[in-house]
Amino acid sequence: MTEKQAKYTAEAKELLKQLITIQSFSGEEDDVANVMGGYLKENGLNVNRKGNNLWCWAGEKDENRPTILLNSHLDTVRPSSKWTYDPFGATLEGDKLTGLGSNDAGGPLVSLMATFLCLKDKELDYNLVFAATAEEENSGANGVISILPELGKIDLGIVGEPTQMQMAVAEKGLMVLDCEAHGKTGHAARDEGDNALYKAMKDIEWFQSYQFDKVSPHLGAVKMTVTQIEAGSQHNVVPDSCRFVVDVRLNENYSNEACHQIIEQHVDCDVKPRSFRLNSSFIPMDHPLVKRGVERGLSYYGSPTTSDQAVMDFTTIKMGCGDSARSHTPDEYIYLSEIEEGVDIFLGLLDGLTL
Repeated sequence: MTEKQAKYTAEAKELLKQLITIQSFSGEEDDVANVMGGYLKENGLNVNRKGNNLWCWAGEKDENRPTILLNSHLDTVRPSSKWTYDPFGATLEGDKLTGLGSNDAGGPLVSLMATFLCLKDKELDYNLVFAATAEEENSGANGVISILPELGKIDLGIVGEPTQMQMAVAEKGLMVLDCEAHGKTGHAARDEGDNALYKAMKDIEWFQSYQFDKVSPHLGAVKMTVTQIEAGSQHNVVPDSCRFVVDVRLNENYSNEACHQIIEQHVDCDVKPRSFRLNSSFIPMDHPLVKRGVERGLSYYGSPTTSDQAVMDFTTIKMGCGDSARSHTPDEYIYLSEIEEGVDIFLGLLDGLTL
């Protein structure tokens, strides 16, 4: 480890302790953004800010070179009542740091930040930008998507989430559908009406049994799950409407729009997507970064959980220190040695990389 790497890694650990003590629920990241921005300015960086999103460039941007974005989020979910530690206490016990957001995504955030600081003065074959952004946990409109136009063309994004420093080379997309089957009301005692519930059952059976043709080697098949249903007003009235909700998890072979079109061709009910925003993401296995990671012994997988990758329309990979299994759990923690490992691996991937 170089002297510069040791310095920035040590400072990243101390900064994380400070960030944990600051409440930063989605949409309430102002104070934590102030602290992060202050630290970056102390290191001589020109910090841009929009809302609670921060970004800075390593030197002057050269439009003739490709651009790599290092990104992770400042916000956290709200702590549950099951915590036995103070969620904002930043409790350090040996190597273990416990606190809200320590793992998701404080560790990945500060390790990417330290990596950026180590590389910012080097001669690179690409432009490098670091962004600490808001509203990831609620997929908010005032998060990273709000600053992407400011950044211009991005050729590769590294999205910092806890993956045990494995390479998440694909990520499932998410589309939520509000469906409604229509019938005609009537008295249940007589042969009247057209039961919307029965109509809905036929479509629900289709959602349960249909198999999309294209299966991903990393994410498997598209998965559709009916999660909510509502119909009827009283026991003796045939319902004229049945509403239900479908959770759709997509692989990289289908955009949300394409998947929606296929569904509409097969069911009779109305199908209204809440959003097309959260598409699946992937990076080709022959991408220079992935190849370099494989050469260094890193493993790869397809991630079932969504992140800010879903709103990025360029090539991305998700990786970071920590473990996804700890995310959104009581007494969330990260090991400080994981942050050290994260910086070391990120530098090994990025230093000297050519896209």
